[in-house]
Amino acid sequence: MPERDRYRVLCCEVFFREACLLASRSRNTLDMEFLPKGLHDLGHERMLARLQERVDAVPPDRYEATLLVYGLCNNGVAGLKACHTRLVMPRAHDCMTVFLGSRARYEEVFNANPGTYFRTSGWLERDDASGAGEPTVPQRLGMFQGYTELVEKYGEENAKYIAETMGTGVENYSRLAFIRMGIPDEARFEQQARAEAERRGWEFSLLEGSLDLLRRLLDGDWNDDFLVIEPGAGINPSYGPDVVRCRGGSCG
Repeated sequence: MPERDRYRVLCCEVFFREACLLASRSRNTLDMEFLPKGLHDLGHERMLARLQERVDAVPPDRYEATLLVYGLCNNGVAGLKACHTRLVMPRAHDCMTVFLGSRARYEEVFNANPGTYFRTSGWLERDDASGAGEPTVPQRLGMFQGYTELVEKYGEENAKYIAETMGTGVENYSRLAFIRMGIPDEARFEQQARAEAERRGWEFSLLEGSLDLLRRLLDGDWNDDFLVIEPGAGINPSYGPDVVRCRGGSCG
């Protein structure tokens, strides 16, 4: 029998279906914890604090590593520290890199169509920031409030300024791409994505995703596509092709 490792997995819930599928196939013992998608909308400091809390809660001397199923995510993981257990994450700008299977594929897709809004089954199924348990940055700024609500709260002149300045956050997009991951019951999410594109007046396209990067993370098959952070070290953005680098201590 091949050797098994035990890993703690801290995973954004947008990967729920893909991560569960791969965990069922992995030789390793994976203790999964899914965190709300809405953490991304809390802002860097709040997101970092919530993630650090969960990293620190991992029992010592129980796991070979804590696996972080996140990308850099607008610097949301910048400053995160490994305590007593090493921490491993993919070198990815955001979750779309993981869904597409590599940094090279992400750059290829993005450069070909920079005005693309991406959807996956997880992004559609978990598209509710309320799961974060506290007001998000867009909610605090009133981005999802109607004009009447803004007038009542801020007055007509301020409401007009907010509406014109903040917009809806999707003004620069013209295309919606659904990333098909080959998981069960995916067709209904594809239909939701098609309907959203039609409603917004956008072009719709299908992209074939890849489970490879996520599979290798969960299987412990780590190479230069992953950052391995030893206890006492942390995560910094690199602003280069490696995306993330070590902060203090040592990293692999």
